[in-house]
Amino acid sequence: MYRIVRFFLFLFNPEFIHHITFKIIKIGGMIPGKMWSWRLIFRVKDTSLEREVFGLKFDNPVGLAAGFDKDAKLFDELASFGFGFIEIGTVTPLPQDGNPKPRLFRLKDDSGLINRMGFNNQGIEAVVARLRRKKSDIIIGGNIGKNKVTPNEEAANDYAICFEKLFPYVDYFAVNVSSPNTPGLRDLQEKAPLTALLNSLQELNNKKDKRKPILLKIAPDLTNEQLDDIITIVADTKIDGVIATNTTIDRSGLKTDKNKVDAIGNGGLSGKPVGLRSTQVIKYLADKSNRAFSIIGVGGIHSAEDALEKLDAGATLLQVYTGFIYEGPSLVKRINKAILKR
Repeated sequence: MYRIVRFFLFLFNPEFIHHITFKIIKIGGMIPGKMWSWRLIFRVKDTSLEREVFGLKFDNPVGLAAGFDKDAKLFDELASFGFGFIEIGTVTPLPQDGNPKPRLFRLKDDSGLINRMGFNNQGIEAVVARLRRKKSDIIIGGNIGKNKVTPNEEAANDYAICFEKLFPYVDYFAVNVSSPNTPGLRDLQEKAPLTALLNSLQELNNKKDKRKPILLKIAPDLTNEQLDDIITIVADTKIDGVIATNTTIDRSGLKTDKNKVDAIGNGGLSGKPVGLRSTQVIKYLADKSNRAFSIIGVGGIHSAEDALEKLDAGATLLQVYTGFIYEGPSLVKRINKAILKR
């Protein structure tokens, strides 16, 4: 059924369809009993799926990655599709339009997406206003970043603003320094600036009556030496875990015609093409650190088998995004059922 729906959806511009889908889900959620019916169809409720990770209790280990609900407009409705948690954002202190359109492209032959959205969002105040009206009990992660106009030397201020504003309304934080679509952002992944940034957030965190988990979202394009640095940084800053991985700038091995890929230009590639590298990064971090911290595995999960591979590699929790678009909402249910069968 979803394949038929997807065929028609894929006839249109992907960003346009994203907004249309949002409106349809939002309107659907207003119909009495509709969200209940979604839960009945897509939710798998079983205590064997529950996970306690960095002090939080998840109903199941499958979450929705950041980027889908950037502005926290749809988390209550999306909770009805069986997710164990939802990550909103990336959000920045000030609203920003992001990069010029078109900026989202499908690679259908590869079951992938290329995006260069550029942290388009309505800003922290708008996001907080919506989170205040939260109705569901879904666990919410807050993915935070810096504004494009903020120089890297002042980036810590942007992350601190988002941290303080979101703190009462999210359950954990994801520090995004790995998007390839904000100029210079990935420079913050280097050891010295990243350590300083995370320490500054931990200082704020430790002043609270009850601290909240902080995770670092990393790129799949890091070398093994850089991954070794990540392991050291996690230990030194005492953050709670890593989200592995964001999108890749690598274009090798694609089935899509090279001329088409070149014409699209810059952007982060997600979906099946990043799946193997994401799993390799998870396994490297888990093995080299002796599983010293929790890892949320994301990247190229389009089937239950993909999800199990990441769990076997060392992931504690999972996130989907591009796979959710290509495979439909039943993907979450299929993954949870496969976990139960193990």
